Amino acid sequence: MILPIIAYGAPVLRKICTEIQPDYPQLDKLIADMWETMYASNGVGLAAPQINRDIRLFIVDSTQIFSGMDEDEKAKYPDAPGIRQVFINAHIKELDGKEWAYNEGCLSIPKIREDIYRNEVVTISYMDEQFQPHTTTFNGITARVLLHEYDHIEGKLFIDHLKPLKRRLLKGKLEDISKGKVNVDYKMSFAR
Repeated sequence: MILPIIAYGAPVLRKICTEIQPDYPQLDKLIADMWETMYASNGVGLAAPQINRDIRLFIVDSTQIFSGMDEDEKAKYPDAPGIRQVFINAHIKELDGKEWAYNEGCLSIPKIREDIYRNEVVTISYMDEQFQPHTTTFNGITARVLLHEYDHIEGKLFIDHLKPLKRRLLKGKLEDISKGKVNVDYKMSFAR
């Protein structure tokens, strides 16, 4: 089932999310709905707060980014061909590498894209959908998508990484989004 994406301005997007247990109600269905919602919205990642759940759950499919690249472009990134994965109860263990800029957007903040600096490498501990524990190091675009989604479960948004002046310049657009004054081609829910 395609779920509405929660728009900027909703309190759930600013909550630090709570861990879940294997007996979380209908977790398999929730994850399936998140994949369906993400693909219907043309996203490459989706976090539970974006569908109005304040739990430490997000999904990432960076393979979609690589599928649109030519071979020369793919060669620039060490993480090609990307991953398609579920992350439950994730916690960053280490950030490494230089910070680099990449133009990011967010399904909860439509029509706004900005260059955001993030570390090249992240080591993260998490559970998969079978609640098997993992600690894995990711790099490149996959690390970036992962860090973007991880921010969501920590109550942060990509615009929080912008300099104060740039954020002030976006204030009007952000207020419009929170009031539902934005046209998108996917299902959204607005705080109003």
